[in-house]
Amino acid sequence: MQMIIGGHFVDARSGQTFEITNPATGDLIAKVPRANTDDVALAIQSAIRGRDVMRDLPAHKRSDILRKVADTLYTRHEELSQLLCRENGKTIRQCRGEMTATARLFMDFSEEAKRLRGQSIPMDAVAGLEHMIAYTIRQPLGIVTGIVPFNYPAELFAHKIPGAIAAGNAVIVKLPEQCPLTVLKIGEIMLQSGLPGDGLQMLTGFPQDLGDQLITHPEVAMISFTGGVVAARIIARQAADLLKRTAFELGGVDAMIVLADADIDAAATAVVQGRLTNGAGQICCAVKQVYVAERILQPFLDKLVEKVKAIKLGSPTGEDTDIGPLISEQAAERVHREVTRSIEMGAKCLIGGQRIGKQFYAPTVLVDVSEDMPCLRDEVFGPVAPIVPFRDVHAAIRTINATPYGLQASVFSESIHNALGVAHRLEVGGVVVNGAGAFRPGNVPFGGVNQSGIGVESITDTVREMSHETAIVLNQKALG
Repeated sequence: MQMIIGGHFVDARSGQTFEITNPATGDLIAKVPRANTDDVALAIQSAIRGRDVMRDLPAHKRSDILRKVADTLYTRHEELSQLLCRENGKTIRQCRGEMTATARLFMDFSEEAKRLRGQSIPMDAVAGLEHMIAYTIRQPLGIVTGIVPFNYPAELFAHKIPGAIAAGNAVIVKLPEQCPLTVLKIGEIMLQSGLPGDGLQMLTGFPQDLGDQLITHPEVAMISFTGGVVAARIIARQAADLLKRTAFELGGVDAMIVLADADIDAAATAVVQGRLTNGAGQICCAVKQVYVAERILQPFLDKLVEKVKAIKLGSPTGEDTDIGPLISEQAAERVHREVTRSIEMGAKCLIGGQRIGKQFYAPTVLVDVSEDMPCLRDEVFGPVAPIVPFRDVHAAIRTINATPYGLQASVFSESIHNALGVAHRLEVGGVVVNGAGAFRPGNVPFGGVNQSGIGVESITDTVREMSHETAIVLNQKALG
């Protein structure tokens, strides 16, 4: 499969390729171009041409293009879900959910493209300016670079790129090197749906080969990045010289608080679904710390272990499989290293704690954990749930707020008073009551505080972030 530059499917200028393999089987799926700085230069030149084309494309046409993409994604839903499952490793049920969300986001952004509006400003509010009329319009930024991660490649692409298109921008997308194929197919569908060729560039390759022009080139107006904190800091430094607009959706150590009056079964289910099975725990907003009221700790653990024993690990294509492989052998090694080190420091493993084959990891529950252990201190990107008992909920909240992150959180309680009392004190971007924090429908603002990100993404917010406001002032006296 080739990458997209200037509306054409092309190879890398160097002729180099790299392999995309199935995480579950190791089988070769496809070879894709290994882009380098020469390809980046071509993509930027095409995007520069596309900037004016996209700016001149009326909102109703941008809307029609995005709607056509959504319609095609629904039509080809199963085909794309199967491809995503093979290259990404999530279960087929989870991949179908991702493709449904992707199509819905394209449809939502198609509608938002027609809602981008300014405001009328009452100039008679200022003495002496009664003869003036002022209003604002929103205009595209120009060129937006989108950097998409591996864990939910289609959906996270859809949280960014249709919004940029809806606002009238040209886009350059750096695809995840582990699994770019499904998103390339979406790019093909976008072009077939009428998107101008210079409006969309898609690059496959590795960061070390691509250089920094996707970030530093003067014509790139904004960088929208989803990924890790270390990479975000590098991007922020590179973008700072020209004061470029940035949007960072990063990770965290998202906490769940289970109060004494919680529905224990529902809370345990949320840990299974929000941490252990969905994406095999490779989700930025997955539940990564579980604080449980000491009074209900044992019944909660009993219920959780019972549910974990019922999780079926296996081939992601199986209709009854609950959890597939991690994205790579290195990812499985890293998770196991963090679990092993935590156990060496005194944690107790109730279930799991072992690799199965090269890239699978057994769903794991750890207790007797402390804040200096990797399982609590770091963002473990895998199916690992550390359980922390608490007596004083206020102390638990202080501990959670003391971390350098703040993406999502959740609280379980049968009392709305108790639940909101906790939710309003958590220093995070979003709190889900009686549900896992791994929740992102698209119409709710999503973004972290502290080192979990800069800015928010949603249907409305993304389009506004990827456009700028221009004030127009009309002096009626001068017009006579």
